[in-house]
Amino acid sequence: MNETIFKAYDVRGTYPDQIDEKTVKRIAKAYAEFVKPKVVAVGRDVRVSGESLQKAVIEGLTEAGVEVVDIGVVPTEMLYFAVGYYHYDGGIQVSASHNPAEYNGLKMIKAGVEALSSENGLPEIKKLAFSDEDFTSEQRGSVHEKDTTEDFLDFLSKFAECESIPELTVVANANFGMSGVVAEKLLERLGLDTVEFVKLNFEPNGTFPKGRPDPLVPENREETSELIRETKSHIGIAWDADGDRFYVADENGVFVEGCHLTALIAEYLLKKHPGEKILYDPRNIWAQIETVEAAGGVAILNKAGHTFIKNRMRSEDALFAGEMSGHFYYRDFYYADSGLITFLILLNIIAENPNKTMSQIVEPLRSKYFVSGEINFTVTDISAKLEEIEKTYSKGELDKTDGLSVSFDDWRFNLRASNTEPLLRLNVEARSEELCRVKTEELKKFLV
Repeated sequence: MNETIFKAYDVRGTYPDQIDEKTVKRIAKAYAEFVKPKVVAVGRDVRVSGESLQKAVIEGLTEAGVEVVDIGVVPTEMLYFAVGYYHYDGGIQVSASHNPAEYNGLKMIKAGVEALSSENGLPEIKKLAFSDEDFTSEQRGSVHEKDTTEDFLDFLSKFAECESIPELTVVANANFGMSGVVAEKLLERLGLDTVEFVKLNFEPNGTFPKGRPDPLVPENREETSELIRETKSHIGIAWDADGDRFYVADENGVFVEGCHLTALIAEYLLKKHPGEKILYDPRNIWAQIETVEAAGGVAILNKAGHTFIKNRMRSEDALFAGEMSGHFYYRDFYYADSGLITFLILLNIIAENPNKTMSQIVEPLRSKYFVSGEINFTVTDISAKLEEIEKTYSKGELDKTDGLSVSFDDWRFNLRASNTEPLLRLNVEARSEELCRVKTEELKKFLV
């Protein structure tokens, strides 16, 4: 077994050289030994290797005496839903999220949709997986299949709070995952016949024929933007391959930055739930802090990463959290992230502003909070590079909640190592567009 597949908040690697059926079966047994569940839901995304890996996970769990509910090929959020809604003791999703087709992995949760991470359970599971213990139970667990779709659509429906939505043409890029299929069923369930999808990469396909299924990467956004302009659509939306991340673009094909979308959603939710806590990550912070505080909420900084955010939300009983990377989390969804709930809330916001375009809705944020977007750099010695940049910008206010953040009166930056890839990620924000551009170029010289 390759130790490097144990990441900060999941298990992930290339198939079959780093992660294979034998590996995930062993990890499933270790998971069962650590969590000691009676009933576990198991799902998978559309990847070609997913079927055999899911089968191996189920074998590992049942050999350990666990009853398994096989929920099939689903967006990751449906695995979270199944565990929370049916009160299962845990869940495992076979997925590598937005990584290329040759990757696969495991996202593991406990009862109550509590995430397992490097701070909470993954080291123990890793230690057990690498031990010589067997973990085979005298009593083999059973397996049964369950279609959770109808219950999930009923659950999602309560987040659609608008009585009417104006005529809306939406370019919907599912990145060959399952979210588009479920979103289409959701619109039918809600009777939202004023919303029309222009479908893009809608047919599930685990080979990901257009490459890495990641809408955060700028080059992967262009076909969505082009189709918006070509069809004169009102907005564009995109999910990553397993559907736990969500993105929106305006009528001009310009994507809304994650920090701006977090601020928009927070403002919307705080109107209904004043005084609540909202979490945000350190990459870009000013839009969230100032919007949340102006709306009467409490803004709380937390390190990036879905398991870290979820666990902090739970301890704070926070209403909502948003990450620059496109993860949006809701207390009313077991503190978990959902691309489909975020889609519904976006529709609610549009319905509240029927005479405004998407660019007009987001303009107050775009014109005040200028950001670079995330820029990735391959760096040989990450620690040395961070130390060099910290010394160079030592006159600023330092924060090491997650990587290195340095703030000045009119600009700031965050530089952090990826939890899933060998990269340094840079985000810059400033009070003017020109200053943002200048400081981004200045920092890039240290990193190329």
